Amino acid sequence: MTSRSSQSVAPFRFGGISVIAAYLVIVAEFSQALFSPIQPEHRLWSLGLRVAYLILFTVMMRLRSLRFGFLHSYFAVQSAIAALALWLDPELGAAAALFVLLAFQAALTFTGNSLWVWTGLFAISLAGPLIFHFGALEGLARALMPIAGSFGVAAYIVINRETEFARNESQAILNDLESLHEQLQKYAAEAEDLAIMNERNRIARDLHDSVSQVLFSIALNARSARILLDRKPSQARRQLEDLQRLTQVALAEMRGQITQLRLKSD
Repeated sequence: MTSRSSQSVAPFRFGGISVIAAYLVIVAEFSQALFSPIQPEHRLWSLGLRVAYLILFTVMMRLRSLRFGFLHSYFAVQSAIAALALWLDPELGAAAALFVLLAFQAALTFTGNSLWVWTGLFAISLAGPLIFHFGALEGLARALMPIAGSFGVAAYIVINRETEFARNESQAILNDLESLHEQLQKYAAEAEDLAIMNERNRIARDLHDSVSQVLFSIALNARSARILLDRKPSQARRQLEDLQRLTQVALAEMRGQITQLRLKSD
């Protein structure tokens, strides 16, 4: 069985606006670090960390797929870079935006417990340098807003993902219902055709059972009348009268069956 860490997965993917927004966050944070009033040697390290963050972010954006374990390594390295940048210049609150961006990336990459574990680790990495420099109360107070932003962004992505999943499921159910409706319409048409065919067969049987007997009687009376015409004209006359009556009966039967057939067709 293949382990989870050896599976290849697609890294996070942004839309066009999301890519622009992500790079704007990084550039804005880099600009603030560039003009931050810290020691020159610290500024060099601070800018170098942000360049490394940007390079890793860009590389991951261009990768098509990578092993699941590499994703964890990426977020571990990026969170360490962001924590070091914040530790070098804790007064610069913009460094906390790097953690919010990481939470956004993690929400697009992970699901379930992995997402919230990483978001919690980002919160710890963010709060650690601030607590170290400002103490527990002030450090937590400074970290609270970006931590809330990280969890809020992650929750927003999760809700959107679940909404999209529910929308896709609803669309799939709707497609199934439409397909089922078409099948039911087809079956209804077939049932209607079958009912019409059965009715026609019934009328044909009725015609055979009733009209054929009358026609047989007509033929028999006509034959008898022809025989009696020369020998007993009076009896032949009665046979012809019966023949006329049977003919009228046959016509009435035919009209009745035709009327029923027309009513069924309407």
